[in-house]
Amino acid sequence: MTRKEVVVAVTAAMLTTAAAAVIIGRWMRTKDRRRKLTQRILRKFARECATPVSKLWAVADAFVAEMTASLAAENSGSFNMLVSFVGSLPSGDEKGVHYGVNLRGKELLLLRGTLGGNEEPISDVQKQEISIPEDVLNASFKELCDFISLELVKFLGMNPGEETEEVKKLGFTLTRSIQQTGSSSISALQRKCLADDDDDTVMKAFVNDMNESLERHGLNIRMNTALVDNAIGELAGGRYYHKDTVAAVTLGMGTNAAYIEQSQEISRWKSAIPEPQEIAISTEWGDFRSCHLPVTEFDAALDAESLNPGSRVFEKMVSGGYLGEIVRRVLLKMSEESALFGDTLPSKLTIPYILWSPDMAAMHQDISDDREIINKKLKEVFGIMDSTLVARETVVEVCDVVAERAARVAGAGIVGMIKKLGRLEKKMSIVIVEGGLYDHYRLFRNYLHSSVWEMLGDELSDHVVIEHSHGGSGAGALFFAASGGGSNQDFGS
Repeated sequence: MTRKEVVVAVTAAMLTTAAAAVIIGRWMRTKDRRRKLTQRILRKFARECATPVSKLWAVADAFVAEMTASLAAENSGSFNMLVSFVGSLPSGDEKGVHYGVNLRGKELLLLRGTLGGNEEPISDVQKQEISIPEDVLNASFKELCDFISLELVKFLGMNPGEETEEVKKLGFTLTRSIQQTGSSSISALQRKCLADDDDDTVMKAFVNDMNESLERHGLNIRMNTALVDNAIGELAGGRYYHKDTVAAVTLGMGTNAAYIEQSQEISRWKSAIPEPQEIAISTEWGDFRSCHLPVTEFDAALDAESLNPGSRVFEKMVSGGYLGEIVRRVLLKMSEESALFGDTLPSKLTIPYILWSPDMAAMHQDISDDREIINKKLKEVFGIMDSTLVARETVVEVCDVVAERAARVAGAGIVGMIKKLGRLEKKMSIVIVEGGLYDHYRLFRNYLHSSVWEMLGDELSDHVVIEHSHGGSGAGALFFAASGGGSNQDFGS
């Protein structure tokens, strides 16, 4: 090779190296710019979701004000609380075999358990979860009741016990869900459970149809004269174990809370309620809204595009039916504006409600090397096949912000209920909590407990005990059966 050829080759190599350096430099600057933009979006979101103790107390005080207003007059605020049960809750002396049905969206949970009295734990609990066929979902009360009776026959056949001639009690609870069934029968029950009038025709018709169906199928079981929200059932379970149980909270796909109110506080229904019976109030706290809630642009967009814009504001911030959707919306913005998952926008990331809370919890709680669980979930849920470790770490941070905010404002709601009862400084108060978020999402549960402790401090936090539901999710139906039923009434008018 001549000297000239060598010079040309060296020059070409230098130019190639320089061009490569320019390309790499541009790539690095683009990467750094995108990283900073992602962090800017995350920081802004985290700042707007922040729940310092001062804000939590503002939320709790707003809860107290709304609860007080609702007990005094109908439609006087965001709450429209309902008297869901008037009668005796369990005392702890109840004995015998009891049956329960928990209706949860498109599924039934059948239960049988034995109470030993003397506050002994429930024993011999059998459960079976059953999907309700579409034709039954869209059928009449009678067809729904026949389906339940037939499944009870099968359930008892698979779980034989020492049955007697004595007629057993069936407790029936309904768990809130954001899932729309589109059915005539179940939608009617759901609407009635949320009703604000005193026409109990729907409930009476269902109870009659259910008992006629049980008899027709040869079952020695009869439904109590009440169908209640699942939170009331959990409240009954807490009362069986301890007289200081004053409230119960459901934190699952939907959410609600129930508590025991003093009759003198209920001026709205005073003439209609016999005294001195216990009065269980369904707070309908999913409807709570306040200027103190940490609402972001993502919450506002979710609400505007929902089936019920302007309604169920608290539920959309707290319940499992919405948490994954909030995470998806944040990740979508990051993907659109900072190419979090690469230059091509993942098409599945644009699908509403594709991310559910169990997958969110799995990603949030991933402690594996290189966040392999997150990598797997991103592939399964969104079709993102080549996420970077930085992107996976960002997913964890987004999940953490959403879960922490939800759990902490739920904790503020619990403190608000106890404050409304005037028990924070004077008496022990036990609150029963159940539902998939609380049962299976460890970090959510930890954030909930810590928020209550932070609000109350060492001294007052000893007066509030949060316990997991006894017997597991849905078991409140068994305890409600043991209560003797009483009457369920919605004194809204």
